[in-house]
Amino acid sequence: MTPDAILALPGRLPSAATPIAGLRIVTRQPRLDPRGLFERLFCADELREAGWTRPVAQVNRSRTAQAGTVRGLHFQHAPHAETKLVSCLRGEVWDVALDLRCGSPTFLQWFGTVLSQDNARALLIPPGCAHGFQTLSCDAELLYVHDVAYAPAAEDGVHPLDPRAGVRWPLPVAGLSERDATRAHLRPDFDGLMP
Repeated sequence: MTPDAILALPGRLPSAATPIAGLRIVTRQPRLDPRGLFERLFCADELREAGWTRPVAQVNRSRTAQAGTVRGLHFQHAPHAETKLVSCLRGEVWDVALDLRCGSPTFLQWFGTVLSQDNARALLIPPGCAHGFQTLSCDAELLYVHDVAYAPAAEDGVHPLDPRAGVRWPLPVAGLSERDATRAHLRPDFDGLMP
């Protein structure tokens, strides 16, 4: 094998657990050479042990212009609940998952981590968790891989400033869409999403 061929081989996609069951940090392994870089963004075989079990149904991209902007917290109700893998391809974001699963020991707990073009991390989010992010840089671009297609009738969300969720955003919250800004807060009797 030539040195160029060795450098072009993609690295594995190792994952690490978080305090929320099924929520994993996946780290890409970019291969650099004088031409630039090559990295594997998704591999079903390697992600299976981290919790990805179904075929890819949809791939989406978002680009957010201003730092401080919050998108989310979004999820889909069963039977359209989805696993998603979120990667930051440009800039830097604070990426958050909120556990909404009924009976989960981490119900209403959230986990946040920085995803950036430089740290090559992604967040693998299981069904029953809401997802959102705040841009830490201008012109941040995210790639989402979903195992279930978007179903408008199943789409829902949690207000990003919901006091029961208690997500701590690193910057003042800005740039909310009308949909996210007008979401109701979780009811006091909300006891989770059913699978």
